[in-house]
Amino acid sequence: MSKRIQFAQTGGSEVLELVDVTPAEPGQGEVRIANKAVGLNFIDIYFRTGLYPAPAMPSGLGTEGAGVVDAVGAGVTHLSVGDRVAYAQGPLGAYAELHTLPAAKVVKLPDFVDFETAAASMLKGLTVQYLLRQTYELKGGETILFHAAAGGVGSIACQWAKSLGVKLIGTVSSQEKADLAMANGAWATINYSEENVVERVRELTNGEMCDVVYDSVGKDTWEMSLDCLKTRGLMVSFGNASGPVDGVNIGILNQKGALYVTRPSLNGYADTRERLEMMCQEFFAMLESGKVKIDIANRYPLAEAGKAQDALQSRKTTGSTILLP
Repeated sequence: MSKRIQFAQTGGSEVLELVDVTPAEPGQGEVRIANKAVGLNFIDIYFRTGLYPAPAMPSGLGTEGAGVVDAVGAGVTHLSVGDRVAYAQGPLGAYAELHTLPAAKVVKLPDFVDFETAAASMLKGLTVQYLLRQTYELKGGETILFHAAAGGVGSIACQWAKSLGVKLIGTVSSQEKADLAMANGAWATINYSEENVVERVRELTNGEMCDVVYDSVGKDTWEMSLDCLKTRGLMVSFGNASGPVDGVNIGILNQKGALYVTRPSLNGYADTRERLEMMCQEFFAMLESGKVKIDIANRYPLAEAGKAQDALQSRKTTGSTILLP
């Protein structure tokens, strides 16, 4: 038997249950991972609340983890039992001691990346890779706005942007988070609890505004984010922390300066084995160089997954949070 967190109905964190299950044997092209650490991400809350529908009920939760290959299915050639590995995609169920998933979604860990660092950063690091290097390939010299700059994704983005020579303006909710974002390499911060974001962006850029806005908040910041862009700027909406953006009149993009908008996801970029490997290699290189360091600010036992999600949802956390089976 193996323990996992599951939910049989959508709702608050109280719907999460720690249960004993018989772990699935890996089938064709699959592997089973004995998790050493599991990543916590906002997308997990989207599934729990029903914003994103789970494929079946009861459902496991989580898509990110790191550990050791426990069993290998037929047809798998790049992984063996005992390999140190990590993953950021795949079927729900990472909140568990054992997780079976397609081997194509699993990568070997370099020796310099430990399990906790991998679990805390795979999804976030690959997200920053596609945001800064693919959705809009930053060359250096650009000015960008990044919401939630002290969070797990934002903390990595601040460091990566600085290494590229990009001026990242980060939005935060407190002075403590502003200090953290600046320590991570943000060029400037805006405390949205006290400052008008659009006016402050205008001041910081001498009226030029931003080349790109990266927005994981969603509904509450949509129009404000558009107002922070320069003419023909790019709005990257990659999350829904405050709820989904809907009911948008596409004409607003013209009214606000012939703007571009995209709604990307990790699965939309790491859609082939080759592209996933490329993205991981670039992210691991950033870790090895020390240009990106991972702040694991919170560790919870697997049984306290609900408590961990509540802390994340209330925006009380900074950096990354992991669950320990």
